[in-house]
Amino acid sequence: MLRIVGASFGRTGTTSVRLALERLGFGPCHYMRALFTDEPGARAWYAAADGARPDWPRLLGGYVSTIAWPASYFWRELADLHPTAQVLLLNRDPDEWYESVASTLHRTRPADGGSTARDRAVERIVWQGTFGGRFADRRHAIAVYRKHLDAVRAGVPPDRLIEFSPAQGWLPLCAALGVEVPDEPFPLANTTDEYLRRAAAAGVLPAAKRTAVARGD
Repeated sequence: MLRIVGASFGRTGTTSVRLALERLGFGPCHYMRALFTDEPGARAWYAAADGARPDWPRLLGGYVSTIAWPASYFWRELADLHPTAQVLLLNRDPDEWYESVASTLHRTRPADGGSTARDRAVERIVWQGTFGGRFADRRHAIAVYRKHLDAVRAGVPPDRLIEFSPAQGWLPLCAALGVEVPDEPFPLANTTDEYLRRAAAAGVLPAAKRTAVARGD
């Protein structure tokens, strides 16, 4: 049974907040990397985005929270399915958000949509389903992002919605969840530099881009 439904797009601080949620006892938290090791699950997420009836116990059984894609693509369904869960929305400056996605997720997107079940699920849910194949159009992508924020705010009762920025640290999140503030720094993970260095090491950047990352560009 989910206690927190994540409604945020990726690159809004979702990795840091996932770690925070798990530190606060709201884990395990489902996120995109779960698709890396679950090919049948990746196929099921793709099918759900394509209109098939999702098998939510199969996809999210055992998880206490979700964050970012693929689950946030279905935030309405999951919020309805778990009426006592709180809905978490991370708010990042739209221009900063776009630059982060363009520099990381979109930069390492397979040109042909990819050959793995995970790549196909990401292509269907993120680049086609969320942005209509037009993420490279900055104005369009930012408009989609803003519209999504407005839709979540309008679609979730105030007493269920938790909206904050990871830059605010522990206090607003812990206050909303009714838990004590940990005596440790708020997590900071998966920065743009970290993402690109990891991508370069994995060989998923073109050679020219790998060289630029090695130089720190």
